[in-house]
Amino acid sequence: MRSTILPHAVCLLALAAVPCAAQDGAFGLGARMSMIRGDEDADPSAERFTGAHLRARVSPHTGIELSLDIRTERNQQLTKRVRDYPLQASLLLFPIRTTFAPYVLGGGGWYSHRVEILSNDTVIDSDTARKFGWHAGFGGELRLGRHAGLHADYRYTFLHFGSDAVGSDTIAGALNNAYANDSGKSRFLPSYDGSIWTTGITVYF
Repeated sequence: MRSTILPHAVCLLALAAVPCAAQDGAFGLGARMSMIRGDEDADPSAERFTGAHLRARVSPHTGIELSLDIRTERNQQLTKRVRDYPLQASLLLFPIRTTFAPYVLGGGGWYSHRVEILSNDTVIDSDTARKFGWHAGFGGELRLGRHAGLHADYRYTFLHFGSDAVGSDTIAGALNNAYANDSGKSRFLPSYDGSIWTTGITVYF
């Protein structure tokens, strides 16, 4: 039930914010490219995704983003096609609004993995697995005049609050271990499973 309610709630909030943002000229659509690691421990290599996003300002220092990335791969025999398409809803916080504006972000994501069995390029069977996870990160946007902007950010995905510490070979891991309590759980920092590098361009209306 939780996985069904959350996507509808995010969509309703986004639809409510869009008209206000559009009146201020801060509603934008854009294209993006992402490098995604789904599981840092099992597979440290990153896969390239392409996608699109919607950004809208809801206050001078607050914005929302809805993004969808897609990656498709087939086997050599062309009998199987795999599609991955993460959908993320994020809250963006801008401490300052200048030509180059840094921001922090956080939100939830729905990650779908679909396997299709093909026969003569026709889908004869398919199976889809979906997973929900929290994410957080940081980035910056460079405005190109009033109607365009370039952005780049880094996101930690599948956050686990109060779980085991992250890898000790990272800065976050070192801090996590330094402030861990007696049970080995971090009192301050969450652990994470994956990560996303994202770059994109937005056209504002």
